Amino acid sequence: MRKKYRFVLLSIMIVVVTGGLFWINRAQVNTDGKKVTKVENGKTLIVYYSRTGNTKEVAKLIQAQVSGELVAIETLDDRPANYAQEVKQNEQEQEKSLLPKLKTQISDFDSYNRIFIGAPTWNMALPQAVVTFLDQYNFSGKTVIPFNTNGGYGEGATFSQIKKGAKGAKVLEGLSLKGGEETNGILLAIKGDKKVEVSKEIDKWLTKIGQK
Repeated sequence: MRKKYRFVLLSIMIVVVTGGLFWINRAQVNTDGKKVTKVENGKTLIVYYSRTGNTKEVAKLIQAQVSGELVAIETLDDRPANYAQEVKQNEQEQEKSLLPKLKTQISDFDSYNRIFIGAPTWNMALPQAVVTFLDQYNFSGKTVIPFNTNGGYGEGATFSQIKKGAKGAKVLEGLSLKGGEETNGILLAIKGDKKVEVSKEIDKWLTKIGQK
């Protein structure tokens, strides 16, 4: 009789363990049937470069959902306040591969294992300050998640540049959002109802890539 009870108990345990493994495996697949990278324990860093405040707002909305340290990428020398002058200087930096020096320094960078990197699209590419940031740190073994704001032309080469610059990192699917249009006098666009809408988009994106 005891042997029978032991057999029944063992059978129940096998079913429970197998079922648990099944649900764990299901938790690693999103609604599209694609495997996603699950959040691991560790520190989160959210860095961003922003001129008109749109990328900054997205960074803050991401922080509200995943926590983590929020850090602005700032150059050592002031950037031109005039839009036309900024465009000209940026184009020259991109064409000549000039990397502006940064005021921003992250001494404990190695302690972060998940890093969100946000930037606007400038001349269909990254602002050179973000290229400097990518060049300064060792991303090996980290998870990098790009995000972008733009004036309506998409992320351009920004995501591919981040993937190339973050050597040794696992780079996840990025999020690109419509921001302001400085050429038309529209600066901070992500506010009010638009900000609420963007927050929902961020929530869907983070869930899709397994970062919530």
